[in-house]
Amino acid sequence: MKFGCTFTEYLQEEREWLMDENCAHIKYDRLKNVLKSCQNYKDGSSDDHHQSCECQSCPVCDQKFFSELMKEASDIAGYFSSRVQHLLNLHIAKGLQRYVLRLRQCFKNDMGALDQEGRILIEYISMNAIAMRKILKKYDKVHSSMNGENFKSKMHAEHIELLHSPWLIELGAFYLNTSGLDGCELEGIRGRFSCSFNVTNAVMTLTLPDSVKLEYHLTCAICLDFVFNPYALGCGHIFCKSCACSAASVMIFQGLKAATPESKCPICRERGVYSKSVRMSELNLLMKRRCNDYWKERLARERVVALKQSKEYWNLQSTYAVGLL
Repeated sequence: MKFGCTFTEYLQEEREWLMDENCAHIKYDRLKNVLKSCQNYKDGSSDDHHQSCECQSCPVCDQKFFSELMKEASDIAGYFSSRVQHLLNLHIAKGLQRYVLRLRQCFKNDMGALDQEGRILIEYISMNAIAMRKILKKYDKVHSSMNGENFKSKMHAEHIELLHSPWLIELGAFYLNTSGLDGCELEGIRGRFSCSFNVTNAVMTLTLPDSVKLEYHLTCAICLDFVFNPYALGCGHIFCKSCACSAASVMIFQGLKAATPESKCPICRERGVYSKSVRMSELNLLMKRRCNDYWKERLARERVVALKQSKEYWNLQSTYAVGLL
């Protein structure tokens, strides 16, 4: 079965599960028809258009193609992150919310519902990523260009590349936390996916439908150790909270959001990524459970540093206030 038919069937099945008007998708069939019409021109329907398609890009296709694809990718990334964030907030709840959820579990299997929604979301992001990969590959084939490949790089630079979302890592950590194992294999709506965690090498591996294999390295590039209390910056790079704060010259108790807009990612040197940082709660929980001794040691060390920084900060504030008086 061709992928177009497979993707159409998937969308029909998925509507029954998500039932959400805001759910965005790659318009695979429509974009494919745009390329088909271009191919017809190349076969001899229009000499002028034939010449444009022999170039590295096609103005007629590009006007309809890349702008629409960019918007769809942005909408999908936004929808995915909001749904995953909501799901994980229910899993790692605190205070009164945790009490209410525990009470609800006496009457309803909430964990089963969260597990099912997680599977649906993993399949949602992977199927749309596969659709995008295939339509860009077809664009390059029709136009004998590398523009489709270059577009992937552009999406990565603008942080809407679907399979590089920190929320996908959080979903993988969620399944490892709920299973209590270092690896799990689950059946989705269409196909299987699996997730595994190698404690020795600090690597999480996620295998999605269509044999898409992703490896996420969980070593902090600053301290060269397991990420502790991990945060993903807006560019997608993951660091320990204390290391990221140190790199931005802010104190641990202030947090990453206190960094100035000029603060750069220690790896890619991009500005403005601290304001869009994401706390990786599920990944932190996974580290705590799998590497408990290491986690306790890092917690004690970070508390000492945070306390020292806090004292220095308030002493400085007090000196400044006395000086004004």
